[in-house]
Amino acid sequence: MKTIDHYLAFKNIDNKDLPRRWGANSILLMLLRGVAVVFLGSCSLLPAKTFEAQQNDTQPQTQTQNTNDSNPIIAPPPIISSSGDPNFVVAVVQKVGSAVVRIDSARTITSRVPDEFNDPFFRRFFGENVPSQPRQRVERGSGSGSIINSSGQILTNSHVVNGADTVTVTLKDGRSFDGKVLGEDPVTDVAVIKINANNLPTLPLGNSEALQPGEAVIAIGNPLGLNNTVTSGIISATGRSSSDIGASDKRVDYIQTDAAINPGNSGGPLLNARGQVIGMNTAIIRGAQGLGFAIPINTAQKVAQELIANGKVEHPYLGVQMVTLTPEVKERIRNRAGDRLNLTADQGVLVVAVAPRSPASAAGLQPGDVIKSISNQPVTKIEEVQKLVENSKIGNTLQIQVERDGQISQLGVRPAALPVRREG
Repeated sequence: MKTIDHYLAFKNIDNKDLPRRWGANSILLMLLRGVAVVFLGSCSLLPAKTFEAQQNDTQPQTQTQNTNDSNPIIAPPPIISSSGDPNFVVAVVQKVGSAVVRIDSARTITSRVPDEFNDPFFRRFFGENVPSQPRQRVERGSGSGSIINSSGQILTNSHVVNGADTVTVTLKDGRSFDGKVLGEDPVTDVAVIKINANNLPTLPLGNSEALQPGEAVIAIGNPLGLNNTVTSGIISATGRSSSDIGASDKRVDYIQTDAAINPGNSGGPLLNARGQVIGMNTAIIRGAQGLGFAIPINTAQKVAQELIANGKVEHPYLGVQMVTLTPEVKERIRNRAGDRLNLTADQGVLVVAVAPRSPASAAGLQPGDVIKSISNQPVTKIEEVQKLVENSKIGNTLQIQVERDGQISQLGVRPAALPVRREG
């Protein structure tokens, strides 16, 4: 079970898991379950993070084209027909491969000696076996990055450099540079680092808004320490929400791909057939094959620009935990809560918990409220609430319509800056 600080960014709840008990003014937090999603943690300085969710596999298929001719025409595979050149991957790698870098990072972890070990009782019985000084260890990790500016600005994942004492960037030609973190945003898992170099090759940026499932893609990076590795595949899906893949502490709609990505690919580019970056590889589903996820480049670019300008990104938040209200959810609530919760709405977004001293708490939102609309825009899913809040401005009042005990009311909530809890 997560603490209150972990759901300030709208921690989402599996629809199948509902509270065992509903109080008059509180709803117990729901348990998470499902398949594990790994944010390529071994690329970073941190152990692999797992998130719980439910995921349906997507199986891209190649179809043949039937005609009335005696010799039917077989449609070429999408990965070839998109460019007309069966060796287009080679051309892309030769064109942009030198702008993909390896990022090695390290941080020192200090383990504090518990106060009990200073007790004479422990020392009398354990003697020299009792540690007297804090112990330190160095954690190392590696990932990938894309050069986005010829003067040395590099785009990568936040989890690759989070908490790093040292960052080293190695170019494809073998040159190494000390890197400086210009800024990182754990909420979107985007970071920008800078090296002192000029006239560097750069990666052209594409447009991730117009992507279609089935498009050919190429991933370049350093998986498992194997530098300059190239894999290819297709876009399996677009618009995978953070709750879809079980990463509800993030605010990203992911690109799903079957191009092979592994720990070490984190922060590396996902390219289209023209060699343009359309995504940044960031996550895989543990134990699955062909289920990788990338941050759309339009999102990454927007965040990167703010990091370069300000060194940080502020995200608006309300401070609620929510679940999409469906007939199944409502029925489960009735079975478990009985008459303790007067839930009359059939659809909307059910508030499960409200963080103390949060904007939602200050505005009077309560567990059991059903959010019906925000700024006159109807909402029926938690993802819709997240997007509307993310696109709002900190300090500007949002008019939120809620249903409580069968009555409709309007509440004015002023989003505040999300308190980011960093690892380490």
